Amino acid sequence: MDEGPGAFAGDLSPPGRLAGPGEGISPEELALAARNHGLPLEALRHDLTPLGLHYVLVHYDIPYVPDASSARWQLTVHGRVRRPLALDVAALRSFPAVTLRVTMECAGNGRALLAPRPVSQPWLVEAVGTAEWTGVPLRLLLAEAGIEPDAVEVVFSGADHGVERGVEQDYRRSLPLDVATGDDSEVLVAYRMNGGPLPPQHGHPLRLVVPGWYGMAHVKWLREIRLTDTPFTGFQQATAYRYRQEPGDPGRPVTRMAPRALMIPPGCPDFMSRIRFVRPGRVLLEGRAWSGWPPVTRVEVTTDDCRSWYDAELAPPDRSGAHLWAWQRWQSFWTATPGNHVLAARATDAAGRVQPLTQPWNRGGFGNNRIQRIPVHCGPGRPG
Repeated sequence: MDEGPGAFAGDLSPPGRLAGPGEGISPEELALAARNHGLPLEALRHDLTPLGLHYVLVHYDIPYVPDASSARWQLTVHGRVRRPLALDVAALRSFPAVTLRVTMECAGNGRALLAPRPVSQPWLVEAVGTAEWTGVPLRLLLAEAGIEPDAVEVVFSGADHGVERGVEQDYRRSLPLDVATGDDSEVLVAYRMNGGPLPPQHGHPLRLVVPGWYGMAHVKWLREIRLTDTPFTGFQQATAYRYRQEPGDPGRPVTRMAPRALMIPPGCPDFMSRIRFVRPGRVLLEGRAWSGWPPVTRVEVTTDDCRSWYDAELAPPDRSGAHLWAWQRWQSFWTATPGNHVLAARATDAAGRVQPLTQPWNRGGFGNNRIQRIPVHCGPGRPG
């Protein structure tokens, strides 16, 4: 269904808002958090995130696509092309396949830590994962269709359907033509994840993978690709996913991932507070770092709540291209002493972007890559 004037208004599909002073997480936000799960931070030890641990964000419902019908799923390529295409999964598999390791992060990662808090999916820092995606380079499909000279954008439609801020819609996003054709990175129409079929929550049977971009660009349950001679102005492009400071601000689009380093919390946790407990002595600090402007060139660590920093050992970037868009491992050692400590890490990427110590606030809660702080108590023993 094409997007059009919303028939759902008022309290049934309210506009975005900011939480009031002291306002806690609402039942609606809690329901979103139960549907959409993040990565357990201890799973950062895996180079590839196991399927059930990769973060998930689903805007509407997960479309039901039985295995028996997935082979008949059709992807259409049309619009400003010379030869419109209608391809089933078998036809897509006849194109040369590419496998890329890609770190994917939700644009709203860190939203729940902002003040004032934008009311939406209440992510902390765990909305990330890394997978190996196998599929057809989008540029090959577009070349097969023949791009008309006046095409400027490529619009992608998923099968997930719902209502947002009064607008009934299929989930749709677009990419500039130069990004879609792979001038900077290899965009994929993917049909495999970590060597197996796409799971339902990750877009079975087809999805888009856009290396370096936040997750909103990686359209799931992909069924239509349309080339246009004008910029796409659908809801998810022109209304949602924009950096805005004021309600009437047109903002700027959310695109590439800001640099971020995450630390695997050391020691063992308290069940409720997640405060960590470690014994005195040598403690391994480790984690992952990534950016939409790869590679990460530096990771620094603090063990005294940002009063002093030192360089961690950072795994070199992949130069072959297959892992260029994946996170990099980092590690350091800390001599823990009795008392309370706050640990953190920060990343710097090849474009010179440095992870900030304070929040980069906006009304949508997007791109908040403020450093992760981990409270740690060091004592002579561990709680039983």
